[in-house]
Amino acid sequence: MRTKMMIAQCCTRAACGQLRMSTTTPNHDDLDALFKQKRLLRTQVRKTLRSIQPSLRSHQDNAVQDIVLEAPWFKSSRRLCAYISCAALREVDTFKILSQILQRTSGKKLYVPRVEDKNSHMRMLHISRIDDLVANSMDILEPASVDADGNAREDVMQANDPVDLFLLPGLAFDRTGRRLGRGGGYYDTFLKNYQDLAKTRNWKQPLLVALSYSEQILDEGVIPITSSDLPVDALVSPEGVIPISTAALNSDTGLQS
Repeated sequence: MRTKMMIAQCCTRAACGQLRMSTTTPNHDDLDALFKQKRLLRTQVRKTLRSIQPSLRSHQDNAVQDIVLEAPWFKSSRRLCAYISCAALREVDTFKILSQILQRTSGKKLYVPRVEDKNSHMRMLHISRIDDLVANSMDILEPASVDADGNAREDVMQANDPVDLFLLPGLAFDRTGRRLGRGGGYYDTFLKNYQDLAKTRNWKQPLLVALSYSEQILDEGVIPITSSDLPVDALVSPEGVIPISTAALNSDTGLQS
């Protein structure tokens, strides 16, 4: 059964009317209002996430990760970028997934995010074990820029081979692929740069898959977007995989319903 956050959970009836946006690109005069709507929606989604009981959150964490680990599109991926989940941010846990990727027998290569500044600059660096992660100033785990031997870690933007799969976080999503981030623009900026790189090198574009609690999936049209907001190809919730894009519906990915 489809599970989504009821609009009454995330905004008042009046605010909800303001949040339903046209699919056209807003002009400059509309941007302030759009960003205000995004801030309001983020506040309401965070409130909903805080209300989820720890036992239910743990159950959903395990369900989502089990679905990913058994998915053909995950098993066939050789190079992956994945976020390091942060419990304080109430992100879907990824540590079971990361642990499996990092097993020596997995045949997979993993890149994880490192935030470089407050200007939406993020890199994805290669790690080979969980111990490669250190807590940053915000107490969020990320890779150090150099390894234990003092050598610079491989940056995915300088890698010789393409990434097959991105596992992405977010605050809210809908079934058309819209994603609401936390407002920093880090993932949208990075993904746009990587997609441009893939085009330049004539690589197949990576599959963008977001991990979501049931409560984070909103009604269509509620999430405001701009031209810089990149859609995801698919969602994974505790109820299963929701394929969205043509790439996700392709039979070769194993994402079809």
